[in-house]
Amino acid sequence: MNGRSAVRIVPMELSDIPQVVEIDRLSFPLPWSAGSYKHELTASQASHFIVAVDSAERFQPGFLARLMGREPARKVAGYAGFWFMVDEAHINALAVHPARRRQGIGDLLLVTLLRQALDLGAVMATLEVRVSNQAAQNLYRRYGFEEAGRRPRYYRDNSEDALLLTVEFDSAQREQVLARSQALQS
Repeated sequence: MNGRSAVRIVPMELSDIPQVVEIDRLSFPLPWSAGSYKHELTASQASHFIVAVDSAERFQPGFLARLMGREPARKVAGYAGFWFMVDEAHINALAVHPARRRQGIGDLLLVTLLRQALDLGAVMATLEVRVSNQAAQNLYRRYGFEEAGRRPRYYRDNSEDALLLTVEFDSAQREQVLARSQALQS
């Protein structure tokens, strides 16, 4: 079973925050706080966050512990989010647990975000990515993101530059996202 078929994408819930914070901590030098995620889920009208959770949880290892409340009700493999403003989606978060990387989960999270943005009427999407993060850049470029600029010394931990990537959803790009979304979710 590949990683994509082992997860399903659902809206992030408050109960997911501890696992999301842990994935964030394992993935980034400057992780968001639990309070930041709580704010995004409860107070921000512009926020849209999703998680990839294991889809076959019943009768898997840990089922009884989950049933008794000793483990989270669902296991988060990755998360992603964007802010939607006017007609633009700004992707502000995307990470997959290190043990679950290279299984297509990041691809599924990204295409789900883009599909949601299109459904809201987005005509473009933007994001920042570290200049050194080639794996993420490769993922974004598969969906038509192109470099629109550079933010010098954007990251506080090491003063690394960020690439500003954008994609405009013309009809061809829209069709690519829809086709890729359908292929990944089937």
